[in-house]
Amino acid sequence: MATLFEGFTLCGLLQTPSASDSAIQGIELDGDSDHAVVTDSTRAVTLYKVSDQKPLGSWTVKQGQLLTCPAVFNFQTKEYVVVSDNKVIRVWKEEDLNLDKAFKATVSADVWRVHSAPGGEPVVLFQRGAVRLLDSLLSAPQQPIEDILSEEEKEVIRWSTNIVAEKQHFVLFTTEQRGEHFLYVQRLNPNTLQKYRLEREDSGASPLSFSASLRDKHINLLYLYPNGCVYQSVVAVRGPVGLEGVQALPRSLRLRLPVGEGELGGASAVALDEAHVAVVGMPHPSARTGKDFLCIWNTNFQTLQAGKEMVGRIRGQVWCYLGKLFVPHGKALSVIPYECQKSSLASALGKLRHPGIAVSKSSVAIPSWNTLLHGDQPQGPTKIVDTRKSKLRRKSQSAPALTVDQVLELIKNGPVEEVRREVEALVSRGDAQDLQLSVGRLACHLVARSQVETAFYAPGALARLVQTQCLCHSMCPDLLLLALEHKDYFLCQLCLQLFPDIPEVVTCACLKTFIGVPDGDVEMVSLEPDSVSFMEGLVAAGARGRQQNGFSPPLFEDSCDPHHQPKPPQHQDKKNPTLQLEVCPVGLHKAVLLNEVLQTPYSDNLLVPHLKDLNAPQVILFLQYLQFIYMKYSQDVYTQTPVLRSPTMTQIIDWVCLLLDAHFTVLVMAPNAKGLLSNLQSFVKSQVKLFSELGKIEGSLQELHKMKPSKDISQYSIEVIELF
Repeated sequence: MATLFEGFTLCGLLQTPSASDSAIQGIELDGDSDHAVVTDSTRAVTLYKVSDQKPLGSWTVKQGQLLTCPAVFNFQTKEYVVVSDNKVIRVWKEEDLNLDKAFKATVSADVWRVHSAPGGEPVVLFQRGAVRLLDSLLSAPQQPIEDILSEEEKEVIRWSTNIVAEKQHFVLFTTEQRGEHFLYVQRLNPNTLQKYRLEREDSGASPLSFSASLRDKHINLLYLYPNGCVYQSVVAVRGPVGLEGVQALPRSLRLRLPVGEGELGGASAVALDEAHVAVVGMPHPSARTGKDFLCIWNTNFQTLQAGKEMVGRIRGQVWCYLGKLFVPHGKALSVIPYECQKSSLASALGKLRHPGIAVSKSSVAIPSWNTLLHGDQPQGPTKIVDTRKSKLRRKSQSAPALTVDQVLELIKNGPVEEVRREVEALVSRGDAQDLQLSVGRLACHLVARSQVETAFYAPGALARLVQTQCLCHSMCPDLLLLALEHKDYFLCQLCLQLFPDIPEVVTCACLKTFIGVPDGDVEMVSLEPDSVSFMEGLVAAGARGRQQNGFSPPLFEDSCDPHHQPKPPQHQDKKNPTLQLEVCPVGLHKAVLLNEVLQTPYSDNLLVPHLKDLNAPQVILFLQYLQFIYMKYSQDVYTQTPVLRSPTMTQIIDWVCLLLDAHFTVLVMAPNAKGLLSNLQSFVKSQVKLFSELGKIEGSLQELHKMKPSKDISQYSIEVIELF
């Protein structure tokens, strides 16, 4: 599976005169993996420390001069190299302050790119296809440069890169000539050049992007077309050398992106590993038009595994270095860490399954006693016990089955019940192909019609699509909000349980709705049984002042302060509802929904601003509920069943902290929150005391571990161990 983590802004971008022009020419790594060299589209080169988003140095050419290729780092000499005005090569060190005073040399032909890679000397690729090593070129800058590409034939370079493999340096570049596309592979030492012709698309479209990687002694070329097809061609590192003429370069289709009726414009694809591809600049399969996303696709299973909306216009640029994706969009250059793990089909389709949810099987095999006792082979086919689910599947398969496109047409104008029946039949069929993409399309069409026709809403069909666990929030962003609008709390619960990518703003919208809904409106709704069973057991558990984990519940123990004198029970404020801990401040089903919010993934920095939208009564009520459930956890009166969905103690404390961060000033000024804040302070003290005691135990265990046992110990002995 693949994951896109929370990104950050490395720097702002200059606004270009044309919307099609990019503000960045290139991004290269410095000798340190945490340093990045960014070249803008005009005159500046900036060195950044990525982890701190801090510029370490910036160099600019004079007014009227332009940088015409990205700056690179020379790993051998620890210098930077850039080209200005197509022919002037500039070389400088990090401590140099003025780029105009650094070394520069003017060459005799226009330069396309300078490429550098660890383990190899920088190479210069000229616009007419010639290649020179940087040192040899700078030793004689005015040496004649041959033309590999004919200017009369109008063959121009579109993309280039370099790869160092097995002490062999390769320069790869693609060209376009009258609708045809070619790949040139230049080997250095010895110098050999091979030319390959790329297969042409039927539409005659040109590739939008190229990327190259080295795997298993083969160079893998990945290229994306406007129709969403991602192809891969392979060139052997130790392949035949010196072949004359143009060779055909076979390709294989690695991925077909769902682009809809249109075509991709400014999009780009880069290979992350042998099974994952990052694509930027394409609309999400279930998002509205006009939104650009960064997505990671698994090419083995053709599944979308991670997606992130990029604010602002994307111009089809993405760089990948050491687990980080650099994406310019809008007015910023963002760095987005990612992680790709080896995927199996089970994990690709069932990653979101909760460990407590049992997976039903369609059939159960009944082995014979001879097989069990004597290992005999059965004399016939094993008898299968048909379950209700398998019977329904066979019944649906015997009837004429609608395809995905037919079901989509039915969704446009069909009645709710018929839509529900056909969607369930399509999902339950074992022969439904591309279930991952089909579910997203079905959900988007259902949501779109529900938004247009207020009388149409298919909760059963939407719930069945969510239960397939092939759907996520980014595939259908309006689904959860639609469920809130229709007060479909069961569907809201399913989405909160199974969607791993719910934005914090939507999480807060759910929280605000759940807190504000009257208890009576929720109690009649059917919710997930395990979560309801957990709350029933928790509410029914009595209050006994027993200790757990070496400390008493915080309201019954203020012993963290040695001078504290506990009040007798009759002196406590009976008017303060926060001290009535045996009564849940919200209804049973409302508590179930609030528990789902507590278990939803979030980022602290993104959640706190949206929590400020809650008003003071809502915050106090939610804190009272968190106090109630915390007290129930602290008292040793309820043993949680492992298979039941429930928030953890850590999640409860985290949410208390988040609410206090967002509303501390309001709570301090609210008279009815005084007792609540005092109780929450006791929570913190008890947690500090608990971890302090655990720290003492840890120190004791470490001392025991350091002690060496005496060699003359017999079967029985008594020893005095001094720990402190």
